[in-house]
Amino acid sequence: MTKIHKGSCNCGKITFKVEGDPKWVANCHCADCRRATGAPYSTYIGVLKSQIKWGTAKPTSYASSEGVRRTFCDRCGTPIAYEGIRWPDEVHFFVGLFERPEDFVPTSEVHAGEKLAWVPLANP
Repeated sequence: MTKIHKGSCNCGKITFKVEGDPKWVANCHCADCRRATGAPYSTYIGVLKSQIKWGTAKPTSYASSEGVRRTFCDRCGTPIAYEGIRWPDEVHFFVGLFERPEDFVPTSEVHAGEKLAWVPLANP
């Protein structure tokens, strides 16, 4: 049986399901992700677009930089995902949106050279 991972934004307008396991789970320490989320780093899962089933509403998106689209809920403002032309078949969801975020353990650190000095690496 394929595992289903359910998630939503803070207000519940945007809901989604991811069928199966992610391709990867990583912490991103880049300054762009910090500004987009207000957090010291972001933890993402990378999934294929074919694994995603959206609920009745889809997130709003904007081009945050060249070749990058970030999605969010237009009602509550919750950041939802990252999409980049470098990964045309993938969507990178924020782990905190899932009903069971503990299911996703990061196995890598991205842009660790940009991390804040007081943030420890989970996977040095």
